[in-house]
Amino acid sequence: MIHYFVAQIKIHNHDEYEKYLDKFDDIFSRYKGEYLAIDESPVLLEGEWNYTKSVLIKFNSKKDFEEWYYSDDYQKILKHRLNASKCDTILLEGLE
Repeated sequence: MIHYFVAQIKIHNHDEYEKYLDKFDDIFSRYKGEYLAIDESPVLLEGEWNYTKSVLIKFNSKKDFEEWYYSDDYQKILKHRLNASKCDTILLEGLE
């Protein structure tokens, strides 16, 4: 079953965040995810949006997501994103 990783990110330390980005693509390319959207200025339709970036990534299964997210390589760089920003992330199960 398809799963979607959604990240709402408010960056407050760009230098620290760059440490995350510098290695992200190399690590992500080893796994079975697909970028669907990366947007720094989405159109707000309702409510509030207090972030600097939104990311949507598709995985063909929860297992594919877990292999990427919980990998040692990703966990090593994740600390930079968490230290550099406020992040609200969720994993959505797609429809069959």
